[in-house]
Amino acid sequence: MYKVMAWLFLAQLLIQILRIHAKVPAIIVFGDSSVDSGNNNQVQTILKSNFEPYGRDFNEGRPTGRFSNGRLATDFISEAFGVKPVVPAYLDPTYHITDFATGVCFASAGTGYDNATSNVLSVIPFWKELEYYKEYQKQLRDYLGHQKADEVLSESLYLISLGTNDFLENYYILPGRRLKFSVEEYQSFLVGIAGNFITELFQLGARKISLSGLPPMGCLPLERTTNILSRRDCVEKYNNVAGDFNGKLQELVVKLKKELSGIRLVLTNPFDILLEIIQSPHSFGFEEAAVACCATGVVEMGYMCNKFNPLTCADADKYVFWDAFHPTEKTNWIVADHVVKHSLAEFL
Repeated sequence: MYKVMAWLFLAQLLIQILRIHAKVPAIIVFGDSSVDSGNNNQVQTILKSNFEPYGRDFNEGRPTGRFSNGRLATDFISEAFGVKPVVPAYLDPTYHITDFATGVCFASAGTGYDNATSNVLSVIPFWKELEYYKEYQKQLRDYLGHQKADEVLSESLYLISLGTNDFLENYYILPGRRLKFSVEEYQSFLVGIAGNFITELFQLGARKISLSGLPPMGCLPLERTTNILSRRDCVEKYNNVAGDFNGKLQELVVKLKKELSGIRLVLTNPFDILLEIIQSPHSFGFEEAAVACCATGVVEMGYMCNKFNPLTCADADKYVFWDAFHPTEKTNWIVADHVVKHSLAEFL
């Protein structure tokens, strides 16, 4: 009993020491595979990455469920804010509230704002991520006490990153949403869901929130592969949709800042920096931006990107993309560094 109490005391003391140097007490993450640090490992879905060669340049080469060869942008953001070098997945049984007190990830690869998107590959819907967050709040209050936990929750930095799957996995692939919405209407539909999510998050105590825009999704290797008639150039239609959607998200941010007194909400837009990397890879130390490192680099992701494929590149740092849909750790670091210095600078 005394040993348990002593251990809890030391764990809480360590958290307090970390907070003295951290810019925020915790990093709390919602979203899709761009930020999922391993929740899909615990979900009955084919969309997983908890096997080699995923994670080969991180964690002593042990795959964690991150869709990259190493860390994600959210991991680098957490480190930049002085919190910790990785943000653990909420459903990972090897972590506990002592770990989650300084950061936790609720994201699920393959999900989207639209519930219909999460149904495509049977992953965690966006609304369920918020339900997990409510569970986490209760656990944190039991661990730190109500007053201290509420302080942590209000001072933490919340990162939200999703939306690509709604278009590339759902709207442009399956007929259901296209029969109901024009692309402009669908964008507005998704923005409405984003607004409701942020409003509820605010009502639950969140104040510092970053909403991420879409990347230039027409330049993902998988999309370029399908653009055969245009010599595998970026699909400009998809890039334009992403740009338009980001504009609507910016309008949402302006609207919510007027409506929700005390909220500190920013749009973190990776579009421009990623497009610059893709268009001028050599300027950032890359050699290849059109194809990915894993396997042939044109279509593989998830189980198609596995250790048995002899075509996987030897040095992922030469590639902008790790698999046909996700950036390498090096790209994630560049994007994270950019958004920390620009969009997130007000929270430092």
